[in-house]
Amino acid sequence: MKKIWQLTLLAILICALAALPLIVGCQPKVILSPAREAGALNLWDTGPITLDPAISSEMTSHPYVMQIFSGLVRLNGSKPAPDIAERWDRTNDGKTYTFYLRKEVKFHNGRKVTAQDFKYSWERACHPETRSQTAATYLGDIVGVKDVLEGKTTKISGIEVINDYTLKVTINAPKAYFLAKLTYPTAFVVDRANVETGKKWWQKPNGTGPFRLREWKPGEILVLELNEYYYGQLATTNIAFHLLAGMPMAMYELGEIDVAPVDENYIDIATDKSGPFYKELAIFPELSLFYIGFNTQKPPFDDVDVRRAFCYAINKERIIKLTLKDMVTKADGILPLNLPGYNENLEGLSYDVAKAKELIANSKYGSAANLPPIRLTTSGWGGNIPEYLGAIIEDWQQNIGVEVTVRQLEPEVFSYYLKDEADEMFISGWIADYPDPQNFLDILFHTGAEYNTGNYSNPDVDALLDQAGIEADEAKRFTLYQQAEQIIVDEAACLPLWFGRTYLLIKPYVKNYKLDAQGIPTLSEAYLEK
Repeated sequence: MKKIWQLTLLAILICALAALPLIVGCQPKVILSPAREAGALNLWDTGPITLDPAISSEMTSHPYVMQIFSGLVRLNGSKPAPDIAERWDRTNDGKTYTFYLRKEVKFHNGRKVTAQDFKYSWERACHPETRSQTAATYLGDIVGVKDVLEGKTTKISGIEVINDYTLKVTINAPKAYFLAKLTYPTAFVVDRANVETGKKWWQKPNGTGPFRLREWKPGEILVLELNEYYYGQLATTNIAFHLLAGMPMAMYELGEIDVAPVDENYIDIATDKSGPFYKELAIFPELSLFYIGFNTQKPPFDDVDVRRAFCYAINKERIIKLTLKDMVTKADGILPLNLPGYNENLEGLSYDVAKAKELIANSKYGSAANLPPIRLTTSGWGGNIPEYLGAIIEDWQQNIGVEVTVRQLEPEVFSYYLKDEADEMFISGWIADYPDPQNFLDILFHTGAEYNTGNYSNPDVDALLDQAGIEADEAKRFTLYQQAEQIIVDEAACLPLWFGRTYLLIKPYVKNYKLDAQGIPTLSEAYLEK
């Protein structure tokens, strides 16, 4: 899924909050800090963009969607595990799954969940009027989904309701990662009656997850209360999100919130072993990639030598050290550290100014002076850009003589309109929906893929990715993915910047607060020590 907040928008928001602590009516909206929600786990956040599982595609909305809704399967560590489906069978050819649903699962209003609810939910997600940007990616392996996406029918032929608690699903080829895709919110179940109340139905969602939405005042507070009908493990704590309520660190120190994000402006204080916060600091590795994308169909990045030159011209190690305080890990390739299939022997395009100049000279443009105007699209407001981006732009100017301008899209629309709005370059990030190389390489770089924002296309890469997708032997799969990754890096389909980590301060009385493989807190397992 798209990840654009950490070390970019979060830093901008915190700076804005610091500069405008009591101003109302500007962007972002800043209000006085509300009182703690009694008996609840109190958190700071920006708030969701949407709560519709079929629409949500970014890390701003996902943490909320994952608490309110659920699906047939969920991730348990790195593997799909039973959720609403208590078990499943698969045919010998690997193409047909039969899911057996738990009979005790209910929506928040008490109505029982049936197999027909899943059929409706998936067909709704794929219907063109829903305008889901994720349905093709996460449900597209199911036979008949393409016809629904194209408006040829409203029924997915590969889905069959056997009875109220049995669902048969047929996919177009054996895919090792198919079950993992069903852990993504697009595959979650929604209540038809709830959806049909109107376009903004998701502001009062009737889900099946561990929490139900009790209160939501955008820009102020959002409260999740325990779902009494929940069928899985459940802690004993409601959750109160204080939305853009003030400086997270200040609120944490005053005891107004129990968990606080730490960015590069405060990392020195948090990591000071003699300071008050060190024992409360938790660091979570992320399966994430932050990168600069090239629009490979627009000049000058239709020339591979220009793309390579822009990669060689950046001193990532210096930028990470000086502007990000070494809070992230330099990326040479696409697949993050700790991801199955990570290639420690991958050869990246390292910092080499002489090589960068040589490539510009050898390109069809001949020199930097002949390059057309270049603009980079990023997320934000009001012209303020992160320090790391300024350093990158300065490297390009000093090392290869190229001027790059920046255009900002409002954060609420950035993730959803970037593909249509992207200029010659764009900033983006991706965090694993499931720990498999396919979730990065195939989704971001296969020809025609929904999230292939840079329109990169290489038939050899496509062939390797397609072969890996149906390869049953895991070692062979990973080898194929590594071969594809090396080509993608060699051709500079993007400029990998770094792999992320999440830094949080957590009060000692908050127990079992942790992040899953997607970087989302498992709030149903957290509780407050009495």
